[in-house]
Amino acid sequence: MPLDRRVWKEACALRDAGYRVSIICPKGKGFSTGHEVLDGIEIYRHRTWEASSIPGYFLEYVVALLAEFVLTLKVFIRTRFKILQACNPPDTIFVIALLMKLFGVRFIFDQHDLGPELFEAKFGKRDGLLYKMSRMFEWCSFRAANTCIATNESFKEIAITRGGKHPDSVFVVRNCPDLTSFRHPQIITNNKFGRELLVTYVGFMGSQDGLELLLQSIEHIVKRENRQDTHFVLVGGGTVLHQLQATITQKGLDDYVTLTGQVSHEEVAMYLSNADLGVAPDPKNVMNDKLTMVKILEYMAFSLPVVLFNLEEGRRIAGPAALYAVPNDPVDFADQMTQLLNSRELRQQLGEKGRKRIEERLNWEVEKRSLIQAYESTLENNHVLCVSQNQ
Repeated sequence: MPLDRRVWKEACALRDAGYRVSIICPKGKGFSTGHEVLDGIEIYRHRTWEASSIPGYFLEYVVALLAEFVLTLKVFIRTRFKILQACNPPDTIFVIALLMKLFGVRFIFDQHDLGPELFEAKFGKRDGLLYKMSRMFEWCSFRAANTCIATNESFKEIAITRGGKHPDSVFVVRNCPDLTSFRHPQIITNNKFGRELLVTYVGFMGSQDGLELLLQSIEHIVKRENRQDTHFVLVGGGTVLHQLQATITQKGLDDYVTLTGQVSHEEVAMYLSNADLGVAPDPKNVMNDKLTMVKILEYMAFSLPVVLFNLEEGRRIAGPAALYAVPNDPVDFADQMTQLLNSRELRQQLGEKGRKRIEERLNWEVEKRSLIQAYESTLENNHVLCVSQNQ
């Protein structure tokens, strides 16, 4: 399966609705087989790697696109699929979609990230050829798409205003937890790393995800506030793991911070089950302000209070289940964590509010209905292909 849980949930929902589904995705840790059938879904994988520079990203995406094109033709010869769904980043799979339209294939653009904003957040540039190319690729993806899927209302507004899509052709499908599978393990192994309290971060660790700010906040709590009762576990893989470990050692925080690297979904559930609060240190910028951070929803699903910077979509999702720090201020972020660490009652109150929001609205059982509507509006068919470069 893809390591991208959103793609897998979408594929399973479509399968359960009667569609025949194939997936093209990168290989990853624990998923190195080139082809397999899993739970009735055919999966085709290609090689890739994680880049960290502009030339590296360019080469990574070109090679991946060529591999995906070859696999797309292979799947089409076998199945004659009628819908191709492309999940970004990057916004280049429209090239494959345009070629497949010659064979009557409809195109659904599933926009996971904002390409231009992502480029600006990574490289701090809003001009130059590469930025303009990211805007052009996004526009081409919108124009080629018969239907668009947006992860939240902010993305839908961009599809309408920047992409020129009709509102009726854009469907919001949030990446919400599936409460039937993402829940507390039946047997919970108590592990707070030898301390009374555990703060958990879950997610990809890249240069744009605010982990350096989080480490500054942790340093303030441990050294300035002299707090000895709390451990911090950062769960997930990413491009900056070695850099983060070096920073942890440099700051003298090895006894208080643990990096797990990429782990299974079951292990993620175990860490969340042991946690006392969850943190989302994503800094405020043009991209993060419009993103729905999946980790926030996952924390809420486990009844954890959340600390995050005051972001537009973050506040829209978490509401009263979180404390909000002054944007990009690690000291205030530390203060909000400390407020929760000092009050079990406050942690419980916020955690219960978050879980209630998940149970009533922000769950996959609700969101997948919009996904099925998107497909029904695109074409009546019995086979679809999902292409994702996300890992």
